[in-house]
Parts: sequence; structure tokens; C-alpha cells
Amino acid sequence: MKLLQTAGLANLLRKICAPRKLPQSAPYCFDHGCTGKASGFATPRLVYRPRGSFCHTARNARQDQDLTISWRGGRASKQLAIVSTNIDLDQQHDDIMYPQVLPFLLVHAGCVAAIWSGVSWQAILICVLLYWLRMFAITAGYHRYFSHRAYSTSRTFQFILAFLAQSSAQKSVLWWATKHRHHHLHSDTEQDVHSPRHKGLVYSHVSWIFYRQHDATDLAKVSDFASYPELMWLHRFEVLPAVAVAGLCFLIAGWPGLVVGFLWSTVLLYHATFCINSLAHVHGRKRYVTGDDSRNNWLLALFTMGEGWHNNHHAYQSSAQQGFRWWEIDVTYYALVALSWFGIVWDLKVPPTQVLRNEQRLGSRVIRRTAEQLAGRFNPEYIALAIKSLVRESELSVRDALLLLQHRADLRLPSMPTREQLLSEAQNMFAKTRSLDDIVDLARELLVESVGLLLVVPPPLTSASPKS
Repeated sequence: MKLLQTAGLANLLRKICAPRKLPQSAPYCFDHGCTGKASGFATPRLVYRPRGSFCHTARNARQDQDLTISWRGGRASKQLAIVSTNIDLDQQHDDIMYPQVLPFLLVHAGCVAAIWSGVSWQAILICVLLYWLRMFAITAGYHRYFSHRAYSTSRTFQFILAFLAQSSAQKSVLWWATKHRHHHLHSDTEQDVHSPRHKGLVYSHVSWIFYRQHDATDLAKVSDFASYPELMWLHRFEVLPAVAVAGLCFLIAGWPGLVVGFLWSTVLLYHATFCINSLAHVHGRKRYVTGDDSRNNWLLALFTMGEGWHNNHHAYQSSAQQGFRWWEIDVTYYALVALSWFGIVWDLKVPPTQVLRNEQRLGSRVIRRTAEQLAGRFNPEYIALAIKSLVRESELSVRDALLLLQHRADLRLPSMPTREQLLSEAQNMFAKTRSLDDIVDLARELLVESVGLLLVVPPPLTSASPKS
């Protein structure tokens, strides 16, 4: 049974194509541009401007095209202009910096030296103390202070935090903050430096650190801290704090102090920190819609002094508090509160009530990324093929199908989800949010753009399935 009857389409299309006053802002896919007359009326002209296609082979070679379709004598004439805004990460040179890999491997291999050095209670105590002290420096220093400015402190304590953080041998605070700010700007997109979605779990966990493209520090992104000479000094001599702490461990407890106290705790710190980049984007629960794969993971929160509440953090990044519920243990925040009693830190930022109640409106970037995820659940090639089959079986033209796609969100075209179906899918995919309608509307616009482009520019010959 045909889903569309051509009998009722004539009046509908007549209404759609009727002259109309120019709107204040043209829709995404239709350009009601001026026809040269001063009357302010125009005939619709179909214009497709895909702004970074969300999924499937419609992305290939057509992701950033401007495709203008004008109708002359019932035939479409196509004009394509390639816009070089697509970033192809595969073309970048991912040369592994092997000289930096070697020290990292040696630190791990050095842990085995405990067989010869022995393990003393003094060394174990040093290991435990160094782990938690430096974990605090990582979470309160590297992350919440230098990356997000979640609180304020003095210049002296700022330097102490930086020194202790760099004693974990995770590069300078300026490099760390630069990469982390970049991560939040492009979280779980192709430009993210450590996204499990795009490069895999191992790459996001550790491998990305050793690629040449991630070695440079863009000081413009941390200009608020790059102006401090002492921080620039630590940036130039980034391994000095780690060497100093390692030497201190040796002086206190000999070889067991160095191997067990320093090396063991350093390796544990490595992987506890790295798990937030990898596992916290794979395993856990999502309370908030953030446009990425961040998740809350209680187990990681225990080992990282609160960093495991990662979805909370992505929902409100500037907060010094990352455990938003009373039962979400956040030891870093507790320590910062204690330090604030003595005036060491102050102006601790906390999430507003709207965020805690999950009643905040999402930003446009989060809405767009989430809409792309929703639209990506449907295969535009399959939809375009189904609509072309309808065109061949009825009197409907490709132009008519395109007009219907644009103007009738409730119309049931073959395999094209209605707005109600998109809303149902969104409710199943995402956490509660006040911006769900905005996400659904934008997802449908993205899907219409991609399907419309495929109706005019056929994709390569590949098999298509209803959903990816």
C-alpha cells in the first residue's frame, strides 16, 4: 500500500509553492531569495548547505558542499562549490615520538625492580601518601584550577599546586590545561585529542600523548596563566618536579622508597588519571545531556577523588564541586572547602540550582551535537532510496518530494521518521532535558538536508540499511 496518495498532493504543493512574503530569516534548506522584483515576493529556490554532515556515506566527498538547485523547465541544474572546512585527521602526520615513549615504558618497567630493592612499610607509606597528595594536585590543580578556574587562590599556592601536579610526570600545567580546554571545546568529535568514540580505548587512554601533533602547547589557550614567569619556568623544566620528588623518596627510604614509593605511585596516578579520558567516556550513567559520551562512574570517583562524576562535570565545567548529590563522594571538593576555611583558596564555584535540578537550557553547541547523534540513528541513503522508489511509482517528482520533506514534518514519507518518531527515539536515547524539542527539530533539519542532498546527488553504490 502506498504511503502517499498523489490525489491530495496537488493542493498541498500549490499552497507550498504559492508566492509568499520573505521571512526574516530563511530556513536551512530553502532560499526565498529575491527574484529581482521589488515587491518582496519570491518563488522558493531549493538551497542545500550541509554544515558538517552527521553520519553515513553522505559525508564522503560531500560534507562541506554548497549545492544550489534551480528549476528550469522541470529539470534541476546543479551548481556545487566545495568549501574546505572539513578537517581530515588522517592527513595529519601522527608520528609517534619514540624518545618520549621510552621514559614512560621505563617507569612501568622500573616497578618490577621491587623484586631486587625489596618492599618496606616505609616505602608503602610513601607510596600511599604520594598517590593521594599528587592525586589532589592533579584534580584540584591540573584540572579544576588550571583548566577551569573553578576557584581562586594566591600566587604562592598556585605555584605549589603546579609543582606538586608536575611531580606526577604528566607534563606541565600549561600543556595539561591546553589539552583539556581543547578537549571540552571538541569533546568526542573528530577534533578531540582523546575520544574513545573516534580513535579507540587504548588511544584515548594513553597513546595520544606520544603523537607529535599533540606535543605542542598552544599558550594562547592558557594566556591567563602563561603570563606568570614561575609557571613558564615550570613549563620549560617540566620534569624537574618529578625528579626532585623521586630524589627525596630515595633520600628518605633508599631504593625501596624510589621504586615502591615513587614509581609505583606514579604509575597508579598515570592510569587513574587516564581512565577519566577513556573509561569515563565509555562506562557509567548519564544524568545530563552534554552532547558527548561523558558518564558518571562511582568507582572511578573513588580512585580519583571525585573526578569520576564526569557527566556532572561536562554539564557544568566551571564547578569546583563535581559530586552533585550528597552521596556522590568528591574528596577533592571536601579538601578545597577545608582549605577555604583557612583562606588558602576562595570563591569556590558550585553548580546553580537549575543545573542541580536538570532544568537548565542547553547551549547551541550541545544541542547541535546531540541532534547530530539523533539524526545519525537513521540512514539517509536508505530514506533517499525509498523516496526515489515512490517517485518512480507515482506522479510525484523529486522536486515535490523535496518540498514535502521541508514543509511537512508530520507527513509519512517512506522510511522518513516523523517528528513524533524522532521525539520518541530522543526520549529513549537521552537523559531528561528542557531542550529536547530543540534537539528533535534540529535533528530533523539535518536529516532533511542529508536526504535532500542524496536525492539530487546520488551516493556511491553501496548497500544501505534503515539504521546505522
